[in-house]
Amino acid sequence: MSKWFAPITLEADTAKLVPLSPDHLAELQEASAEGELYKLWYTGVAAPDKMEAEIERRLKMQEEGQIIAFSVVDKRVNKVIGQTTYFRLDKPNHRAEIGATWYAKSAQRSPINTECKMLLLGHAFEDIKVNAVEFRTHHLNHQSRRAIERLGARLDGILRNHVVMPNGTLRDSVIYSILPHEWPAIKTNLQWQLDKPRD
Repeated sequence: MSKWFAPITLEADTAKLVPLSPDHLAELQEASAEGELYKLWYTGVAAPDKMEAEIERRLKMQEEGQIIAFSVVDKRVNKVIGQTTYFRLDKPNHRAEIGATWYAKSAQRSPINTECKMLLLGHAFEDIKVNAVEFRTHHLNHQSRRAIERLGARLDGILRNHVVMPNGTLRDSVIYSILPHEWPAIKTNLQWQLDKPRD
């Protein structure tokens, strides 16, 4: 039987991905409140007062084998500053999606996201040996789209009127993917981004 996704700790210089736990509630509430990320209608960041229910929901989905949920720890301050997830785990076709990713405002534009993507992609391609990793985002979430494109993911297409958002608007989902033969070049580029001097 081939290896498949399970809760795991993944670690780099600045970022550490740990299995989501109810113990992370207070720090996730603080991270969500910072910059009022939950008010961005095109994202799925839970408001601080809804974070406990969101953690419970994610852990239930994980128990059912739908997702692998991580809390993101910033090792510089030893604090949980966000979340990321493997989901749409498709074992028969050996595919997975990386998404539901968000970080406290203070961690944005830092090495955290690059390191997290390096860890998640490396585990998916090198350990699990998936056939593809997918990314989906709201068509109006330009920050997310730019970040995915900077990774080197290729645009597969747009699913129009794909999701009804909590505010009733319709989301077009922009779909990207990375394939195994593309991973070595993307890994090299991510490492270059991490190694280059920062302003």
